[in-house]
Amino acid sequence: MTDEKGSNLPKRAEIDVKHVILVLSGKGGVGKSTVSVNLAYALSMKGMQVGLLDLDIHGPNVPKMLGLEKHQLMSENNKIVPVKVNENLQVISMAFLLPHRNSPVIWRGPMKSNAIRQFLEDTAWEPLDYLIVDLPPGTGDEALTIAQSAPNIAGAVIVTTPQSVSTLDSSKAITFSRDLGMDVLGVIENMSGYICPSCKNEVDIFGKGGGEKIADEMDVPYLGNIPVDLAIRQSGDEGWAFVGKSADSPALQAIYAIIDRLISQIK
Repeated sequence: MTDEKGSNLPKRAEIDVKHVILVLSGKGGVGKSTVSVNLAYALSMKGMQVGLLDLDIHGPNVPKMLGLEKHQLMSENNKIVPVKVNENLQVISMAFLLPHRNSPVIWRGPMKSNAIRQFLEDTAWEPLDYLIVDLPPGTGDEALTIAQSAPNIAGAVIVTTPQSVSTLDSSKAITFSRDLGMDVLGVIENMSGYICPSCKNEVDIFGKGGGEKIADEMDVPYLGNIPVDLAIRQSGDEGWAFVGKSADSPALQAIYAIIDRLISQIK
């Protein structure tokens, strides 16, 4: 396989998945893993078969956020067996291979690319409706490898916070996706305002509207904004999916509205 310039590209991995969604951010600390976890979990609650691939090789947090820290990957018939969260959701993460949660991964680019290929091809994924890929910040080796290796990529979801420094980096992630021929499914603005539980007033701690503005400027869909909610922070720290256990709240309503728009965008 070659691109339009004639350079060699890796062969697409052969896995049974209908839609691969890459979750990107231009910078760290925007809540990208939180969005990935809750997106995957919510889709599984809708009866979809979902895989969640944690490709933040150096900082894998998905197992922590789902209460799976004590699990390790097993093999069967020379295939890696994903860790099951529920009957519809399965997870692969570098964290499952580390001897201790504080162990660093000191790898160069080729080693990371090989690991990503193995996570795709050498994993016994059940037939999937969606594979959600949680990527590290930026547009480096991990994002490039998965973009060139995964089959049936529906597109990229860009997560940002309202601040200008975050939206500036988000524009780079959008351009990266376009340069690789991927659709941009939309922008999500996370940490968008805080609604006081006592007085119900909304305070824009990190500003508001930056995600919608960059989506408009870059001519990509705007999927919506998620307000700050203490339960989201608590869920990640304690290891349970916010969408799975939380009572109705503006943040929960926002997440489900975003998922509905995302599914419509893919269709």
